[in-house]
Amino acid sequence: MKYRITHTTLYSYSQSVGLCQNEARLQPRNFWRQHCDNSRFDINPAPSDFHERIDFFGNRVAYFAIQQPHTQLIVTAISEVTVFPKQNTLDLFNQMSWEQVRGLLQEHPQPGQGQSQSQQSQSQFQNQDQALEIVDARQYVLDSPMVTITKELADYAQSSFLPNRSLVDLVHDLMQRIYKDFTYDPTFTTIATPLSEVLRFRRGVCQDFAHLAIGCLRAYGMAARYISGYVETLPEPGKQRLVGADASHAWFSVYIPGTGWLDFDPTNNTVPLDQHITLAWGRDYSDVTPLKGIAFGGGQHTLSVSVDVLRLE
Repeated sequence: MKYRITHTTLYSYSQSVGLCQNEARLQPRNFWRQHCDNSRFDINPAPSDFHERIDFFGNRVAYFAIQQPHTQLIVTAISEVTVFPKQNTLDLFNQMSWEQVRGLLQEHPQPGQGQSQSQQSQSQFQNQDQALEIVDARQYVLDSPMVTITKELADYAQSSFLPNRSLVDLVHDLMQRIYKDFTYDPTFTTIATPLSEVLRFRRGVCQDFAHLAIGCLRAYGMAARYISGYVETLPEPGKQRLVGADASHAWFSVYIPGTGWLDFDPTNNTVPLDQHITLAWGRDYSDVTPLKGIAFGGGQHTLSVSVDVLRLE
């Protein structure tokens, strides 16, 4: 499946900005499930400095600075990406219990005993490869700037964490519960709204639901990470598709030793397949903010965002 994504951010200032410096995570990642065929920025006013890098989590980051006075900043990222077709693979993932996963994340086992030299060499190689994955996954078990483990989160998650339950089955149940228990309400939360408020009032948006699931899983020692991206939205039957009516989206992923990371979308109660396009991943939203920066001057400002996800024939 091929898509063209056009993401436009418009800042309007009440006073002139003399200098601004910005970081954008608006270019889709390349990994086994998708490939970014091309990506470019259209920035107005034109930046005096622009360069790209890869951050700690492997996300693509563009830095740019504008050193001329301006009262409006328009940043448009245009990308074409291929999402490779795959079927729902829940049944293909191993049935390791959540207690087993927690044990592996706490202490990696040593290579097996009593094997032949060739078997042991292969086992050591596999164990070393898995050990590196587990070491990387452990950072997603810890508290992060926007997700702190609390008793309230553990209490909410408890009914999903049945003894000896497979991790895949558990996370699927947790996703369904969040979808049923919480109301999608774009007017209720902001980026600064704490998870305790989301949990108390049972309202929020995709960012909140992803953070909530991550906090629940980390409360029991699971590795879970935050994913930013887009999801294709289809018009109602008989209606035309509205250009620019899509929005950024967020979901989460859980680590399953020996298998890898599996994505879940609690906002839509689905396992992401070929309609989800990944931008970036990290511990929480603070690691993958699409566009952030500092501006000198400007007074008050307004912000508007337009996202268009177009399926290419």
